[in-house]
Amino acid sequence: MKAVRVHQYGGSEQLKIEHIPRLNPLAGEVLIRIYAAGVLPYDWKYRQGQFKKFRPAKFPYIPGSSFAGIIEEVGADVTEFGKGQAVFGRSEKGTYAEYTTAPIKGLSLKPEKLTFDEAVTIPGSALPAWLTLFHNGGLVAGQKVLIHAAAGGFGNLAVQLAKWKGAHVIGTCSTNNVDFVNALGADTVIDYTAERFEQKASDVDLVIDTVGGKTLERSWSVVKQGGRLLSIVEELSKEKAKEREIHIIKPSLHSMPSPEKLQKISRQIAQMLVEGKIKSVINKKFLLHEVQQAHELSQIGHGRGRIVLHIAN
Repeated sequence: MKAVRVHQYGGSEQLKIEHIPRLNPLAGEVLIRIYAAGVLPYDWKYRQGQFKKFRPAKFPYIPGSSFAGIIEEVGADVTEFGKGQAVFGRSEKGTYAEYTTAPIKGLSLKPEKLTFDEAVTIPGSALPAWLTLFHNGGLVAGQKVLIHAAAGGFGNLAVQLAKWKGAHVIGTCSTNNVDFVNALGADTVIDYTAERFEQKASDVDLVIDTVGGKTLERSWSVVKQGGRLLSIVEELSKEKAKEREIHIIKPSLHSMPSPEKLQKISRQIAQMLVEGKIKSVINKKFLLHEVQQAHELSQIGHGRGRIVLHIAN
């Protein structure tokens, strides 16, 4: 099979297309022919070595974690799924490839009305946004939430899901994306290039930070006493949180819902997409051999929606 592999940390030139043996599904797994793979900011940050202190790479590796595709083969003891079914989910074996294997516990059936490109945004964007907002962030109807980078692959779905829940949604974005974030349903949109968000947002129940740095530092001041600050990119100061009487949240794999619960949430999100309650926004599609351009676009940031590797038709 064709697969993108990385042999050492570095720039996008480290993404090499190679021919390697096709994987075989183990017991409880299926072999997936990948039609679409999500390109996440984590992928290029991992390639650069930004996480090597606590999650060093085992070279060579295939990047990517989210996929949508068709089951090609089933492993031993698999009865819930069968060959030819269209599914989406996540794989630890890498998804920038023509095939991958995945445990059936992480699979969901793709509705016929969703394209593979739309379906891959569920495990790569919508499900993480749901877990960040509701499972980790505890957001409920009537609360005020500030979502940074509201136009991005994660942010645009976080805005839509928070609004669906009944929250008051504040989103930050660049000038070119103000109308877009407004159209997603945000109650207040702040152009961070023209104004400081802390001058328009205050007494916020939950802040979702996906940017870090100065944006995170300035976010402390807008959280109400007893409110919650959640960053998916940086560690938060316990001392500062205690001083300000703010709850800090660090998403953890150890506090994830059960696989059965994740499947249930994924199915609910898929149905919401089918019914038009939320929408999947694709920034740009790339073919497998264009993977370097896909990473370079993701590194620029400021885009709308998710970047997708369109691997098969």
